[in-house]
Amino acid sequence: MTLLQTTIIAVVEGLTEFLPVSSTGHMIIAQRLMGVDGTLDVVKAFTVNIQFGAILSVVVLYRRRFFQTWDFYWKLLVAFVPAAVIGFLLSGFIDRLLDNVTVVALMLVAGGVFMLFVDQWFTRPAEDQAVDWKRALKIGCFQCVAMIPGVSRSMSTIVGGMSTGLSRQNAAEFSFFLAVPTMAAAAGYKLLKIMTDPALSATVSDNLMTLLIGNGVAFLVALAAIRCFIGFLARHGFKAFGYYRIVVGGVILALVLLGKIQR
Repeated sequence: MTLLQTTIIAVVEGLTEFLPVSSTGHMIIAQRLMGVDGTLDVVKAFTVNIQFGAILSVVVLYRRRFFQTWDFYWKLLVAFVPAAVIGFLLSGFIDRLLDNVTVVALMLVAGGVFMLFVDQWFTRPAEDQAVDWKRALKIGCFQCVAMIPGVSRSMSTIVGGMSTGLSRQNAAEFSFFLAVPTMAAAAGYKLLKIMTDPALSATVSDNLMTLLIGNGVAFLVALAAIRCFIGFLARHGFKAFGYYRIVVGGVILALVLLGKIQR
């Protein structure tokens, strides 16, 4: 990838990682529009490992709240386990879906329609906003749905939190916290596979600067995106994101049908 392509994809990652619009789906779409071959191992590695930058933005922005008691980390572990198990068992299937722009577009549209009604379904948050292990486990199960590109990890976990009675803001913040172990594990697993494959390791080493630039840009953009998203979500809810997803997914499906983008 060129420096311009790297920067654009990193900006897309930073903007969308914590929004309920699917960062992976948007990166796949951006790659296709710029003519980047998403089947290349180095591109797949970039798509996953660029998330390290976004992870760091959460740790920095919420540093006073993230470094808490062991009970807090226990809840994150409980929420993380379902996705870890499913992700390990279906890793090959998930990798194949990462190259399917049609699946991304369909999930964007379906998720967008769903989000138009979310605010009506969860109108009365519970008085108790503490996340216990039962709430954490339920949110973790919702996160598994996001393994399908285009669904959005952020959307599934925030909706999962709201379904347990959390307010939009508290559900979003726990979603950010849960992103740290989830994304770190995904990126770390991909990094381990790279290190154990001599040919792939050499290819990634040759493109190390690309990964570093991508993570740096994603970190800076994600910091701003998180700050803006929390305020917007608390005031306006999900409907705007739902319309956005429907429009983007519809445009991509039209381009696929017209042969402008490969399936």
